[in-house]
Amino acid sequence: MTAQRKKVRVQTFLEKKQAGEKIVAVTAYDYPTALLVDEAGVDMVLVGDSVGNVVLGYDNTLPVTMDEMRHHLRAVRRGIKTALLVADMPFLSYQSSVAQAIENAGLFIKDGAEAVKLEGGTPPIIQVVRALVDVGIPVVGHLGFTPQWIHQFGGIRVRGRRSDEAKRLVDMALALQDAGCFAVVLELVPEDLAAIITEKLSIPTIGIGAGPHCDGQILVLHDLIGMFPGWSPRHAKRYAEVGELIRHAVETYAQEVREGKFPTSEHATKMPPEELERLKQLLQRS
Repeated sequence: MTAQRKKVRVQTFLEKKQAGEKIVAVTAYDYPTALLVDEAGVDMVLVGDSVGNVVLGYDNTLPVTMDEMRHHLRAVRRGIKTALLVADMPFLSYQSSVAQAIENAGLFIKDGAEAVKLEGGTPPIIQVVRALVDVGIPVVGHLGFTPQWIHQFGGIRVRGRRSDEAKRLVDMALALQDAGCFAVVLELVPEDLAAIITEKLSIPTIGIGAGPHCDGQILVLHDLIGMFPGWSPRHAKRYAEVGELIRHAVETYAQEVREGKFPTSEHATKMPPEELERLKQLLQRS
């Protein structure tokens, strides 16, 4: 019998960093995938605003609303037993004011999230992080390529190639740690920069497209299972080809329906013989 895993908590992340144990994180956006990734033993499940691109068909994460995030968060919550559940703060849910950030993050906590994640490390963001931590809401930071800044960056770009920008990212990471973040996601930064930040921080770094030196890794579930045939971001590894399996299964189903091979009596039920006979008699009288 498989030993029952201990519940992962915020404190677990620091313990793993201190012990040199890698942290495993993945996104999930609905109940069935939440069940599967939790049973697979990941440490953290992120209900990412990447739901916009991956599930809702938006061009980027910017249109995602609090209502959409809360809908998916509640579904994922029902499937999680062991992993730490983190919710992404969508665009304009925390940038307008500290009060707005606390209110929206609080809604996520009420919906079952155990922490929230927000992007950036500028002074206004640091102020928000401090305020959230001060009212008891754990926070994960996010630096490097931050998707909510896509228009300012001019597209999806590796951040921190130049020394001045790299230094700024190091300073932001330290500021997020000082503000109370318990972990920082590093997205699309050079691996040597990620190594420097990881060494400087006492809190764990979780990389995505940031190389092997981070304290943990996160991938979008649909990337790692190959949900979309034919393309993957460079930083992702396809561990399965689920999209092709789904397409083939539906093609086979459609063919069998058209050829009259499905369903058969094996997939149906029959009336008890006496009830069928009684029905025939009733129909004859009507």
